[in-house]
Amino acid sequence: MIEALINMVLLTLLAAIMIGVVRLRNLFAVVILSSAYSFIIATVLIVLDAVDVAMTEAAVGAGISTVLMLAVLFLTKTEEQKPKHSPALPLFVATVTGIALIYGTLDLPAFGVPDQPIHTHVGAYYLEKSVEETGIPNVVSSVLASYRGFDTLGETTVVFTAGIGVLLLLRRNRRRNGKNGETS
Repeated sequence: MIEALINMVLLTLLAAIMIGVVRLRNLFAVVILSSAYSFIIATVLIVLDAVDVAMTEAAVGAGISTVLMLAVLFLTKTEEQKPKHSPALPLFVATVTGIALIYGTLDLPAFGVPDQPIHTHVGAYYLEKSVEETGIPNVVSSVLASYRGFDTLGETTVVFTAGIGVLLLLRRNRRRNGKNGETS
């Protein structure tokens, strides 16, 4: 009962923050609200017992992303321009996507049901065999580094590529300002 109440409060906070992000034109406030959103998502992940994912969300979502967005704001304007088009089409697309996602969850089993395949053979197999097969004493580390090694490599590549892209964009903007003799 208390866990359900905590989830309801957290999800309400997430909805309120997203409304604020959509409504605000001050980009500094949007960055700060996005950071708060990441912290609350990390809290939700802790409630769901995914502490490793929560730590990653807090570090990347609230930490690195916030710093990068603040650096970009330093080089650009801090106020968003008024939109030149009606928000009807994006709102329609978001609504249809939301309805499709909700429809897709109707056939899912109840959350945490112990007799689902993920709980009956895969998880138990990892717990029983991971130390023997990988030699890594931490089961989470063995799953991430060995069983899902290619997936982890792919995720690392995506984050690295995104970081390089941001650095290239910032460098290009700095060069442009240096050639024209202007400052941001």
